[in-house]
Amino acid sequence: MLRLGRLAEGWIAPPEVRELREVVRYRFRLVSQRSSCKAQVHGVMAKNGILPALGDMWGQGGSAQLDSLKLPRAYATRLSSLRDLIAFLDNEIDILDRYLHNQLKDDPGYRAILQVDGIGKVIGAIFVAEIGDVSRFSGPKQLCSWAGLTPRHRESDAKIRRGPITKQGCPLVRWAAIEAVTKQRGGPKLRADYLRILEHAGKFKARVAVARKLMTLVYYGLRDGEIRCLETHKAA
Repeated sequence: MLRLGRLAEGWIAPPEVRELREVVRYRFRLVSQRSSCKAQVHGVMAKNGILPALGDMWGQGGSAQLDSLKLPRAYATRLSSLRDLIAFLDNEIDILDRYLHNQLKDDPGYRAILQVDGIGKVIGAIFVAEIGDVSRFSGPKQLCSWAGLTPRHRESDAKIRRGPITKQGCPLVRWAAIEAVTKQRGGPKLRADYLRILEHAGKFKARVAVARKLMTLVYYGLRDGEIRCLETHKAA
């Protein structure tokens, strides 16, 4: 199998990629903890029969409502502690964001994928850090398979069954790809694909399908340092 080139090989990320992954994954954990604190704030309000005045409680208006609350001492203590934790985590996350961007701002692949609608500095950093050397994948299909975005395939004799996506590989890359297309759909072309698939397959399958298309753009952006289809669209 080795002589025929059929023996699977493992890839060990170099030290600089491992260090970048450490920061990206740590940031993800901090965001998860911040989300938990925010959910607990809503829980404290619900226990006291208080509804949020705004959909987003973490802006100026939401802070004003929290400041004005008159709660029993135990709930007020917990609410104050949670708000302090959220403020602390906000600051730490901002520090990590600046660090990641400073580390990657001169990377051609990073700059290329930032051109895709829906990919910001954070999601771009996740792709660069977690994928590493994209040339280890022979094509975008292999990258999508590694990210767990391809459907399960079961084949027996003449019967072929396809199921939901495998969800194998890197969960953070899979989350980033889905998140990137959730709102902006990856730009005009991918948005049109999303609407076309939505009509016959539903929003969840459409979202995953567009995430695979976005990962194709990410593959070529990281490999070539440019995404030619986006350059052509801008020139037109």
